[in-house]
Formats: sequence, structure tokens, C-alpha cells
Amino acid sequence: MMDENNLDYLLAQWEATYKKGLLSFWLLLLLAQREAYPYEISAAVAELSQDTISAEDNSIYRALKRLAKSGVVDSEVRPSENGPNRRYFYLTDLGRDLLGQFITRNIMVFRHPEIANLMQQVTESKEY
Repeated sequence: MMDENNLDYLLAQWEATYKKGLLSFWLLLLLAQREAYPYEISAAVAELSQDTISAEDNSIYRALKRLAKSGVVDSEVRPSENGPNRRYFYLTDLGRDLLGQFITRNIMVFRHPEIANLMQQVTESKEY
């Protein structure tokens, strides 16, 4: 029999790894909807992901810098009504294409009826 504490630990470890890899996905998905500046991105990603992803500002800055270096996002500085200028990030055409391909190859598979049924069977076999 599995110790509940061990299950909680294993789930936390798996989710931490899973979520770390998904930060780029959520950033790109947000920027596909609208331009955003880093200070607002953390809350926007949390809301968009239904509070399944949270990221510190440093993680967001590092991810944006990496994505900008690869040409997936770009930015421009604009005046702010409430203080200093803000750097707004937006998705480039390459970023939009990348996000579309990623979704097609890695996310849409979960909508396949066979996969959806398997996931439903697992979650219905025991209450979580």
C-alpha cells in the first residue's frame, strides 16, 4: 500500500517538473491573446492557467529573455500613465507559428477520443 505522504511527494515532484516546462507555453499563449509587460504577466499567467501555474518575476524575465533571443517574442518600450515607461512583450510571427505547432503536436493529442477516454477512466476509477 502506498503511503499518502509518499504519493503527495511524488505528485509534487512531477508537477514541479511539468510546470517548469510549461511556463513558456503559458507565456506564449498569453502573448497570443495580447501584449503584456512583465509586472502583470505573473498574475495573468496564473489566471489564464486557472491557477495551475505560478511563476516568480525572475523566472518570467529569464523566460522572456530566452524567447526574445530566439525570435519568438519581441518587445517595445511605451510610456506609462502611472510611472516609468514599460516594456511590452508580444508574439512574433515565428512565435505564433511555434505555438501553433506545439499545440498541434503536444496538446491536441489530449482531445483524441481514445486518450480522453483513458484519462477519464483513470480519474473515475478513484476519487481525487
